[in-house]
Amino acid sequence: MAQRVVLTGLGVVSSIGFGPQEFAAGLRAGRSGARPISVFDTTGFEYANGCEVVGFDPTEWLRVTDPADLGRASQFSVAAARMAVRDAGLEESELAGKRGLVSVGTTDGEAVDLEALLETSLNSGSAAMDGQTARRVPATMLSLAIARELGLSNVSAYTIATACSAGNYAIGDGFDAVRSGEVEFALCGGADAMCRKTFAGFYRLGTIAPDCCRPFDADRKGILTGEGAGLLVLESLDSARARGARIYAEVLGYGLNCDAYHQVAPNQESIQRCMRLALEDAGVKPHEVDLISAHGTGTQANDVTETRAIRGLYGDQPPRTISVKSMLGHTMGAASALGAIACALAITHGFIPPTINHRSSDPECEIDCVPNESIEADLRVVQNNGLAFGGNNASLILGKYSEKELVS
Repeated sequence: MAQRVVLTGLGVVSSIGFGPQEFAAGLRAGRSGARPISVFDTTGFEYANGCEVVGFDPTEWLRVTDPADLGRASQFSVAAARMAVRDAGLEESELAGKRGLVSVGTTDGEAVDLEALLETSLNSGSAAMDGQTARRVPATMLSLAIARELGLSNVSAYTIATACSAGNYAIGDGFDAVRSGEVEFALCGGADAMCRKTFAGFYRLGTIAPDCCRPFDADRKGILTGEGAGLLVLESLDSARARGARIYAEVLGYGLNCDAYHQVAPNQESIQRCMRLALEDAGVKPHEVDLISAHGTGTQANDVTETRAIRGLYGDQPPRTISVKSMLGHTMGAASALGAIACALAITHGFIPPTINHRSSDPECEIDCVPNESIEADLRVVQNNGLAFGGNNASLILGKYSEKELVS
């Protein structure tokens, strides 16, 4: 019999705050993480704002692993995982022998280190490449480093590379494993670090905003690249009850699809189908959804396509639809994981985060994006969207925990 699955721990590394409390405060206040990029050389770019993580010290979180052995994204991943375990009220020794899953989504892995190796190779030849840097490159390190750091010896640990929807893919993976009883807990989410490669790619596509990200706005110019990590502890409801754990939200279901419609353009019909799959898996009717955390990148194509898909499924009066990317930037593989955490915190604390930087709504984006200021709300069911290049779509449904099943 399928088990009910709940979220009991949240770990956040972001440009607007570390940990669930600071992150929630930033979301409620509509804090912006935008600033001039400093983590790589932006010479030659006309404009270069981004949403960097500042003030992060890996030595505060890495107690077993030498920080020099991990790239920046893996450092974020481990830090967020340790935060999530602590937030769940779990001792690391409790998890050591339990059957578990560590699943982390990413877009770029450790592209920063790969760039450094390539630069060395071009300038000085491959023989001059640094071995320690090379050992940091494999994307599997984003999940393996968590298992090693936390001493998890009875887990499957792997990294999912479905780009900007990867965080939702990883959460769905953890949900299935806990729901089926295959594992006793799951640590899942996403992590990415800003890199020149991805910034330059989006810049060449003409989708980097010159100042800030304005999802659903008539004057939107595109994304800001961001970075960070979001990791969540998933466990069965029985397990959470037995240890008296705080429950942020219940995972009700998710949907995935891959349409391969276009390398970069989203497909309205496919997005709509993905959201429908999520609702069906959750046993939720469209009218029961109180809020949608959209992919909401701030590009011309995404915002119109996504909002049309939402209206196609939900009708002429869809739920309020927000974009936390207006605050966080596009954190790539971490995006939908941080979105899921934002949804869980919104449910717990009874508020809807705003879509900031909003001046004038695009008439083609016919939704209430909760412009600029958060509002109080009693949320029972929330949907979190993650859409990626190549048509890799993922939608997650979270519900407010109650003793009785929210749906039957």
